[in-house]
Amino acid sequence: MSFQQGLSGLNAAARNLDVIGNNVANTNTVGFKQSQAQFADVYANSLSNGTQPGLGVKVAAVAQQFSQGGITASNNSLDIAISGNGFYRLSDQGSISYSRNGQFHPDKDGYIVNSSGLRLTGYTADAAGQINAGAPSDIQISTADLPPRATTSVNTLVNLDSREAALSSAAFDPADSTTYHSFIPMPIHDSLGNSSTVSTYFVKTAANSWDVFAASEGTLLNGGAPLGALNFLSTGGLDPSSSAIFSVTKPVTTGANSVVFDMDFTGTTQFGSNFGVNALAEDGYASGRLTGFDVGADGMIRGSYSSGKILNLGQVVLANFSNPQGLQIQGDNTWTESSASGAPLVGAPNTGGLGSLQSGAVEDSNVELTSELVNMITAQRVYQANAQTIKTYDQLLQTLVNLR
Repeated sequence: MSFQQGLSGLNAAARNLDVIGNNVANTNTVGFKQSQAQFADVYANSLSNGTQPGLGVKVAAVAQQFSQGGITASNNSLDIAISGNGFYRLSDQGSISYSRNGQFHPDKDGYIVNSSGLRLTGYTADAAGQINAGAPSDIQISTADLPPRATTSVNTLVNLDSREAALSSAAFDPADSTTYHSFIPMPIHDSLGNSSTVSTYFVKTAANSWDVFAASEGTLLNGGAPLGALNFLSTGGLDPSSSAIFSVTKPVTTGANSVVFDMDFTGTTQFGSNFGVNALAEDGYASGRLTGFDVGADGMIRGSYSSGKILNLGQVVLANFSNPQGLQIQGDNTWTESSASGAPLVGAPNTGGLGSLQSGAVEDSNVELTSELVNMITAQRVYQANAQTIKTYDQLLQTLVNLR
């Protein structure tokens, strides 16, 4: 006669209640993954011949369940939810941990951190917004003004009216609208970010041929000579044998360098319809102050500037493991790798089986409260049943003691 089985059952049931209670307590913990107590029977090896009862039960493992939690919207653009596989990679002065809790904020130095001060890691970006996909490092958002960029290229796409009569005998004068057919004003920027306007003028000189002039603030550019000629085929498209890209130099008086840029008319047409501008874009911009940023599904952190420019500031990376259940729990919603989990597989979101990100949202705990309450009732009944086993053993023992 032994109390071993009942005692082991009480211990196992109590451990199960501990696990269930921890799940219930973390129902509202962002990124929390519920655990499950897993049991195994116990036998004495020397007696396990099929005729001996077991010695009870033990808790073989407390395994976390990494199923997806629900997604809830928030008002913080740095609240980031993971949809799919992966963990955030966090750094504490080089010590790396992993988390599913995406509640982040910038600290006083511009680093993106969680509530414990751990820094979110990812790929850095250079001054032009190009991502350096090397070793992940701490993500730091610079609040410095965005430096200006001088215009180096202007892409222009227009339709010139083929019905216009040629003006081959007229001397071009931007102040005289009878010496040209149409024009386009467009902004450009110098190396200090100052904006000015360059206007291009189109003069039809012969069938399917147009001269292009440029002027800025009343001053003719290129010495008053045409920048070049746009020659068209009889079908209305540009003649591929002649260039549609013209170099322009605009002197400035702001202390900046002269603006030297290419004016690209590739794609321009000459059809029998009214003159129209279909596209006009330059690659220069003024300086700007950071007004906000958000995170894309691919982890790209995009900053918005007062100049209207949007620039990549970095990219969040995710890490996954061959065996996530082998991760070592550290508390504070973090895990660390172990020999059982395998090495981390690090990459950009939406690549290599990693999940996507959703800015302005958090991943809820995956605890199903209703199921946990039912499990709690079941564990309570198991505890009571094992207690009854011990009580019965006690009654039998008392009967033996009372024998005379």
